[in-house]
Amino acid sequence: MNQTQIDGNVIDRCKRGDVRAFRELYNAYAAAMYNICLRMTGNVSDAEDTLQEAFIQVHRNIGKLESNTSVTAWIKRIVVNHCLNNLRKKKVYFEEVEEVEVAEEPGIDEDSFTWTVSAVKSAIHGLPQGYRTVLNLYLFEEYSHREIAEMMGITESTVKTQYMRAKEKVRQIVKQQNLIR
Repeated sequence: MNQTQIDGNVIDRCKRGDVRAFRELYNAYAAAMYNICLRMTGNVSDAEDTLQEAFIQVHRNIGKLESNTSVTAWIKRIVVNHCLNNLRKKKVYFEEVEEVEVAEEPGIDEDSFTWTVSAVKSAIHGLPQGYRTVLNLYLFEEYSHREIAEMMGITESTVKTQYMRAKEKVRQIVKQQNLIR
């Protein structure tokens, strides 16, 4: 079963304490949520721990899920919050900065780069944690700059600046990878 097949009946059964229904819910969402955890934490062990903690919270709070709320969005928010909490425990520092313009590097023909998925994934993995977190939340999880700022407790301008710097850093890393070949 995948997450699109989870219906209100499964949620209602979860709310009544049906263990099989919760297993269906877990099986439907675990892979997608694990990918979020892996992107945000950067390693398998932390991703697995974070996923487990998040689903424990989902289980404990499923009764609070309102019928008009998207199950996917609700679970994703819990998972992202757990990822952010774990990053805070590890003292990941999100630097407050003034909004700055990041100029594009002149004379670079990006069409000459080989933009493979693995090269971009590797570049994102190599980003400092703060940049990677903002980039993942904005680009892959589709949160707005304002939502990210609220979740992380930093200003919206800091989020925008870190996102721009992260994109620039990814571009530089991919460029270096192309030059090495």
